[in-house]
Amino acid sequence: MNVFDVLGDPVRRRILELLQGKELSSGAIVEVIGKEFGITQAAVSQQLRVLREAEFALVTPQGARRIYRIGPAAFREVDAWLEGFRNEWVGRLDDLAEEIKRGKEEAKVLEKRSEVA
Repeated sequence: MNVFDVLGDPVRRRILELLQGKELSSGAIVEVIGKEFGITQAAVSQQLRVLREAEFALVTPQGARRIYRIGPAAFREVDAWLEGFRNEWVGRLDDLAEEIKRGKEEAKVLEKRSEVA
């Protein structure tokens, strides 16, 4: 499955948001996702399997529990695809930052003029 197909599903995106910066048990994920999306444990498990197979999530068995965390490999693929667009974004953001800076400088000049007058 294509990485963007994996990310296209709102349940899978939400699971990844939950895993951002931490590890969670499958039970904790099922609890949150079940409440938010009204889906069963089996449906959440299926989404976790898709994330594992696509390498967006990694799992570590701890006895009967399964602990999930973000898997960086698939995100590297997404990042590589986005890289082609970054140069355009960076240039535009640099232009915006320059315009904001000019606007602030002009505002200071106008403020000083109004204080003098």
